[in-house]
Amino acid sequence: MRMYDIIDKKKRGGALTKEEIEFFVKGYVDGSIPDYQASALMMAIWYKGMDKRETADLTLAMAHSGDMIDLSEIPGVKVDKHSTGGIGDKTTLIIGPILASLGAKVVKMSGRGLGATGGTIDKLDSIPGFSSERTDEDFIRQVIEIGVVDAAQSGNLVPADKKMYALRDVTATVDSIPLIASSIMSKKLASGADVIVLDVKCGTGAFMQDYESAKSLAEAMTEIGEMCGRKVYAFITDMNEPLGRAVGNSVEVLEAVEVLRGQGEERLTKLCIELSKCLLIMSDVMGCGDYNDENLRKKAEEMIRETIASGKALEKFREFVRAQGGDDSFVDDPLVLKQPLYSRDIAAPKDGYLTRCNASEVGNVSCILGAGRITKEDKIDSSAGIRVYKKLGDHVDTGEVMATLYTDKESILDEAEKRFLNAYEIDINKTEPGPVIL
Repeated sequence: MRMYDIIDKKKRGGALTKEEIEFFVKGYVDGSIPDYQASALMMAIWYKGMDKRETADLTLAMAHSGDMIDLSEIPGVKVDKHSTGGIGDKTTLIIGPILASLGAKVVKMSGRGLGATGGTIDKLDSIPGFSSERTDEDFIRQVIEIGVVDAAQSGNLVPADKKMYALRDVTATVDSIPLIASSIMSKKLASGADVIVLDVKCGTGAFMQDYESAKSLAEAMTEIGEMCGRKVYAFITDMNEPLGRAVGNSVEVLEAVEVLRGQGEERLTKLCIELSKCLLIMSDVMGCGDYNDENLRKKAEEMIRETIASGKALEKFREFVRAQGGDDSFVDDPLVLKQPLYSRDIAAPKDGYLTRCNASEVGNVSCILGAGRITKEDKIDSSAGIRVYKKLGDHVDTGEVMATLYTDKESILDEAEKRFLNAYEIDINKTEPGPVIL
């Protein structure tokens, strides 16, 4: 078998066999297939696409290119949630404790952020003492004992994806549905969960900015999951403004606590409850039911709202933080977290309604304040970020505070303020925002 022939076949629109796909993945990981041939194949895939069977075969080959986590020691159904990335998306920090407080087994491996979209591990690392490094034994034990874990991805988890994504990033082949879907789902399959709920973001702060592209990605990933023996459900959700009111690391952790206290921003709370409902229904807590069953949805929501109102979900969050070495006292005293050296309130420049937001630019502002990375080597400032007080559809008066910026870099505040204001449009006519779940 020759890589030349595989490239030529896909270039002409042919469907690659399972053996050809496995040959490519194995060869690229072990170094026998060079970057220039791998990039040629990925460009051919970008142009010609892949059918459902090809995409599933690619996903499985990538998943098996490194470690496969064996969760068979954990009794019952294991659940996981994945977001395709957005601005201010702290849902993982909220959903895990909610589900674990109701008896579900939540197995989560998260990543660090690069660029405008934040990483869950960076957010958790803002908690003093918190460790995202878990051995396989610790990972399994923690799920058995408290029902939830969130660990950084191991070094040998899906090495094919690490190599392929780095190459796609520099060859303009990132935006290919089969390549995106196989990248995400290979990591989910390797992580070992039985049930996966996908939150596919759509809008100005998401990779998929239009609904049809988001729908195509959601369909591709659910089809891969089903073909690979997993129960998968996908939501397409709005990312035309930051989710909730916080963008950064420690500020997002504090907002997660607000939701678990029952005091969260409306759209963020609604999304967390809906994603939690789906996972709870499909877990063994509710008999591995069907999310489309209206009675089950009603019962699940009652259970979720009760565990928040009773304080059980927040207590499970504390338990989760302590289990991974973190100091949970910040829940009662936010000053335990690192505090920024500087802050600046951003005033509305005129009267009117917020009608549009470039959410990616808000993420970029958070990034230059110190909350994100431009390169993988950049150091995160856990206290940097933004608190947003006004949402789309809200009215603002001239001089009214729209947001507060936090940073240790005073010199960046003027630029950050200008870019934040430019990310919003203010109009005399009110425009109602769309639903959070599309």
